Amino acid sequence: MIAFVFPGQGSQKIGMGVELAEASSVAREVFQEVDDALNQKLARLMAEGPESELTMTANAQPAIMANAIAVARVLEDGGFSLTEKGDCVAGHSLGEYSALASVGAFTLSDTARLLRTRGIAMQDAVPIGLGAMCALLGADLEKAQALAEAAAEGQVCEVANDNDPTQVVLSGHMQAIDRAVELAKEHGIKRAVKLPVSAPFHCSLMQPAAQRMKFALKDTPPTAFRLPLYANVTAAEVTDAATEKDLLVEQITGRVRWRESVLAMEAAGVTHFIELGGKVLGPMIRKIAPDVTVTSVVSMEDIEALAKEV
Repeated sequence: MIAFVFPGQGSQKIGMGVELAEASSVAREVFQEVDDALNQKLARLMAEGPESELTMTANAQPAIMANAIAVARVLEDGGFSLTEKGDCVAGHSLGEYSALASVGAFTLSDTARLLRTRGIAMQDAVPIGLGAMCALLGADLEKAQALAEAAAEGQVCEVANDNDPTQVVLSGHMQAIDRAVELAKEHGIKRAVKLPVSAPFHCSLMQPAAQRMKFALKDTPPTAFRLPLYANVTAAEVTDAATEKDLLVEQITGRVRWRESVLAMEAAGVTHFIELGGKVLGPMIRKIAPDVTVTSVVSMEDIEALAKEV
């Protein structure tokens, strides 16, 4: 069984999609449609920067999605059908929207607009300087939760991402995250690193953003999708569009249960994970499920190799 997976924020970089656009008119059409939907030259920003603008949440989210969907569309244009070759899809945080777009739950234009709304809503939910996130390296979920409770001291300090058996991310108030970084070694955690993010994603401080996405998804709900999706907040298979709409709202404040999602897909029989548009999830998946095959597909060379292999 094959799972197609889609990366989240942090996988953006200057030059993303350039080689693909030069080689394929299908990729160019994807970038043009996203530009038109957002009324912005996002493809130029992806190609040329500046990096400070590309990493802004409202730009990074649709950019990462556009790059991933361009890879998927180029694959399909070459006769490689995701629906026929794959058994399920999943995405990390915003990647869940890319996954849904790849299986027909959202149009490309609607996905771009939803992610722009999501990015702005998440940025606006907490004033800059009040929230923060940190990555705990050499930490499992149990240690991370104990640290979060110790560091909270009445403020918000929550597990935001359970990425793999050695990496968990905390999110919350700036002072609580600073305390978590200081206390990490006392809790048997190898290292804690503050992340260069502008807001505390995937924690209860994001409630105003969840409310905005509830309205956005009411106006643009997902429709039926062609393959089952493993949702971030449940780490379980979803096939119903109405259920997924609610889960996308929960996802804003909820934990990204990536480690559990990969284990659930493996338990269901997935033996090959194919990451489209990035090389971020592959290393995590290898730590979670050492026996599976992982392929990362970013370039035309990767696309051609995959088409021959699968």
